[in-house]
Amino acid sequence: MAVAFLGYLFLYPLARILGLSLGGEGGFGAFEEVLADSGLRSALWFSLWQSAASVALTLVAAAPITWAVSTFRFPGRALSKALVTAPFVLPTVVVASAFLSLGIGGSVWAILAAHVFYNVAVVVRTVGGVWARIDRSLFEAARTLGANPRQVFWRLTLPLLRPALAAASAIVFLFTFTSFGVVLILGGLRYRTLEVEIWQQTVVFLNLPAAAALAVIQLIGVTAVLAWYSRYQERKAVGIEMEAEDRNLRWPGSLAERLGVGAAVWGTLFAISVPLVMLVARSLRSGGAGWRFLADPGPLAVTPGRAMVNSLLYAGVTAVIAVTVGLCASTVIVSGKGRAARWFDVLLMLPLGASAVTVGFGMLVALDRPVDLRATVVLVPLAHALVAVPFVVRTVTPMLRSVRADLRQTASVLGASPWRVFREVDLPIAARAVAVGGGFAAAVSLGEFGATAFIARPDTITVPALIFRLLGRPGAVSYTGAMAMAVVLAATVTLLIMAVDRIRLGELGSF
Repeated sequence: MAVAFLGYLFLYPLARILGLSLGGEGGFGAFEEVLADSGLRSALWFSLWQSAASVALTLVAAAPITWAVSTFRFPGRALSKALVTAPFVLPTVVVASAFLSLGIGGSVWAILAAHVFYNVAVVVRTVGGVWARIDRSLFEAARTLGANPRQVFWRLTLPLLRPALAAASAIVFLFTFTSFGVVLILGGLRYRTLEVEIWQQTVVFLNLPAAAALAVIQLIGVTAVLAWYSRYQERKAVGIEMEAEDRNLRWPGSLAERLGVGAAVWGTLFAISVPLVMLVARSLRSGGAGWRFLADPGPLAVTPGRAMVNSLLYAGVTAVIAVTVGLCASTVIVSGKGRAARWFDVLLMLPLGASAVTVGFGMLVALDRPVDLRATVVLVPLAHALVAVPFVVRTVTPMLRSVRADLRQTASVLGASPWRVFREVDLPIAARAVAVGGGFAAAVSLGEFGATAFIARPDTITVPALIFRLLGRPGAVSYTGAMAMAVVLAATVTLLIMAVDRIRLGELGSF
């Protein structure tokens, strides 16, 4: 089931994109058109340099809070980490709307700031998770040998953190290189990534060969970054003993350390809260006109209430599909052996490497046979589930691996069939992991915008798509209505993630 799901909904559309870029009316001329068009070349250049700038700015912005939570024990440390992570789970249209509410839309600085806001959590979780577990006896030994704090950091801490820094940088680069919603809303087509250009070539200009060529170029770029990261990790990986996080943390000693921790934590939380507070404030302008708009939107093809119902229905169906496929895939990975199981695991992660826009575009050009799914409502949750399945697999697989083999063997000896063993042994143990995976899948569906922009029908659009439409309409009421809808969407996703966190077991399903 998992192979058929991935093959038909992901690999086959990718093959059709490649064929469209190389054959048909476009031929190789599609790539020539892309390379000859200055506007398309500028989109490629903007994608590259803004991604590099976003990585650099994110590392700088995340450094203070990462240092604080990775080195010291202080009241509210766990809450601080959770609050810093919160922006990462917000839908991109919510983040873009929040920065639009600051009045800085249409500038490259707004795009960079939104990318930093969105990705600080990646650095804190990826780098901080390693930093907090480095054996402190190494630092004590360095200080005993006469190294000052600066020398300890540059000659010991930083080299040990390089693999984690590379991992965080690669993740942030990929997220920003394939950025769609943030750039489309804040850039206003003045600044365009390849994602935005693919959407524009398809929806506005109906130039499918050029869009396919751009998608192929983007896939090549993503693959190159992943290949560089893999090779870098092989060359720079350092074998050291990791300690439990609780054993390494210490209370701030000097006044300078206490002030530094306070400034790092409160400064970061303040910077994160400003766009979200402004988003709520903008939704309340004009006497709450935006909230009244939600109740009485006037002549809209899809009302805000209908869009929310659509989003919730899609999220529920997405969770069911993703859990079903992910559970089957996890069972195959756990029961399989050798290289085949490892390659299957890697194959399931491929949709995360491709962008949502590429997924949506591929489905648009490919899924017309054997049954034309493009005009059906089922295509939206299928696209969402394709992106969500890797989260389910990554959540469920570790729990299934923890099931003792002798429990399965005993059940088999007592006459239970493989299906009954799975139903009465594996599934009860993995139930909480399945619930966590389903919750993540629903959250992904609620915030997904890239693929939905291609495949959603006008009368069945989701909340993110309606927010984008309202932001494009003239008038203050539509603008404040979009802000109000963004607040509702942010609250819905936050409540869902909080519910998932309550049922999560230990580090199961944590980012």
